[in-house]
Formats: sequence, C-alpha cells, structure tokens
Amino acid sequence: MAMFDDDQAKRPKAHEVGMPIDTMSVEELNERIALLRSEIARLEQAIGARQKTRSEADSLFKF
Repeated sequence: MAMFDDDQAKRPKAHEVGMPIDTMSVEELNERIALLRSEIARLEQAIGARQKTRSEADSLFKF
C-alpha cells in the first residue's frame, strides 16, 4: 500500500508551465489539458466580472 502512496506523492496536483511532460501518459496529459481548460474558463469569468464592474462604474461617473 505504501508503494501507491509514494507514487501519488510524486505527481504534482497542479500543472506548472514548462514542467517536464515527457514521462506523462496520454491519460495524464488529457487530465492536464482539462485542468488548464477549467482554469482558463475561471480566468475568463474573472475578466468578465471586472469588465462589467468597470463598465458600470464608467456609466455612473459619465456626465
């Protein structure tokens, strides 16, 4: 059982830009892609929220 715990500990839970991918399986690479796509969606939502806030502020202070 400890052998599996060691394997889990060696795998990073997050993707880092530029990290080595040569030893990753196709499944691991697909998981990384899914992780990055969800992060991109989260960032795009944050951008949208900030743009909406700015637009609302601009409309309030426009004379």
